[in-house]
Amino acid sequence: MPKKTTNAEIVSIGSELLLGQIVDTNSAWMAKRLTEIGVNLFYKTVVGDNPKRMIEVINCALERSDVVIVGGGLGPTQDDLTREIIATVTGRKLVLDNQLLKQIDHRFRERGVMMTSNNEKQAYVPDGAIPVNNPNGTAPAFIVEDAKGVIFALPGVPFEMKWLFINEVVPYLQRKFGLSEIITYKVLKVAELGESRIDHLIGHLIANSVNPTVGVLAHPGQVDVRITAKAVNNNEAIRLIEPIEKEIRNLLGDNVFGIDDETIEDVVGRLLMKNNATISVFEDMTSGLVSERCQKAGSERFLTGLVGNNFESMDKLLKHLGLGHIRDVSMDDPLVLTRTLSQAIRIYAGSDLGVALHAIPDPDESAENLAKGQTFVSITDGEQFRDRSYDFGGRGIPDRTRMSFNAIDLVRLVLEEGF
Repeated sequence: MPKKTTNAEIVSIGSELLLGQIVDTNSAWMAKRLTEIGVNLFYKTVVGDNPKRMIEVINCALERSDVVIVGGGLGPTQDDLTREIIATVTGRKLVLDNQLLKQIDHRFRERGVMMTSNNEKQAYVPDGAIPVNNPNGTAPAFIVEDAKGVIFALPGVPFEMKWLFINEVVPYLQRKFGLSEIITYKVLKVAELGESRIDHLIGHLIANSVNPTVGVLAHPGQVDVRITAKAVNNNEAIRLIEPIEKEIRNLLGDNVFGIDDETIEDVVGRLLMKNNATISVFEDMTSGLVSERCQKAGSERFLTGLVGNNFESMDKLLKHLGLGHIRDVSMDDPLVLTRTLSQAIRIYAGSDLGVALHAIPDPDESAENLAKGQTFVSITDGEQFRDRSYDFGGRGIPDRTRMSFNAIDLVRLVLEEGF
């Protein structure tokens, strides 16, 4: 008989989260920690400081999850309602825990401050709850073991929550549910292939894999392919991941440029060092983003970055180097112009490699993403060229991010494979 899995849900409390005044980073952090101990997280919910909606959300969470982790709403103010709501949901009354009250009072006295009457509210917990001391703040946490499931109430202050989660929540879950499995994942970073193309190539793995599972997440210019395995230990999880990873790499080829937390800049930086190569950049539409990426990749290997905004700036660069006027370059062929600019910036900076990105936007286009236009990228070592061209060329941040990513990925391929 298969071992029963443990399913959790995170409920974040606070109207400020719904108003966009605060970003809910707590849930993302807790999600990673739950994954590490083999607990499934299928739902995350944010609800404002409204009693009716809080009751609805927590009731719903208990119906579909073994563990509900409620974050926030444990302060001393009128809109801190988590204690009252959890008591209502579980059919309990709030009771004063004198030990918690002493701890709160002691914490204030340590700071040389008198505790106000509203802080006494923080010492109340649902009847039968397990109080959990919070050594980093005045809001104690508590655990309610109910017939419907287990509820954790944690403070919303990040450093308080993290300490309690690591030192109280994780050990409790491991004891309570006999957790003996972990969830491990590996992320393959993919360039040049869009999400739909990747789905076409590895869709059978996404649809049919059970353990490990395969999923994708798209970013401008890059797609992450995530392979997730559940096993009794990390070595066993890696053993499960390896054959799936091998198959994906075979299908996606050299478009896979890195793993996990590696960035394209990390990879290119190592390759520049390995090849003992220097690089310089000329770009127009990307407004310095290609240069910024090269700077991050290897500051001592990046010599110069120039941003041009029109043909006049290009003309000045060519004339300065004695390469003639822009009119001498084939204006009818943007790729020839881009190649000339890559050669010009290489000579100007005295670098081993020169990169140029030249984009031509559609004057009538207003889209921020994949706008109509053309983008050309060229890299040269002075003798050979390697080029790319794309049928988009917008001024929006997604397009400029994508263009700059594609440009530095071309640098990667030249450094790995040559021209």
